[in-house]
Amino acid sequence: MADQEENIPVMQRWLDNPFLLLFLGITIPTVLYILWGVMEIANIPVAH
Repeated sequence: MADQEENIPVMQRWLDNPFLLLFLGITIPTVLYILWGVMEIANIPVAH
């Protein structure tokens, strides 16, 4: 049993953590949405 617990891959241990998945599920869309908004604002032509 101890050998099986030690052989769990790192990525599987990360993806088994519900709090990490919650954090990533909130953070990644938020960052992408903010970047999208900044790009949209940067594309607005300057009024003269």
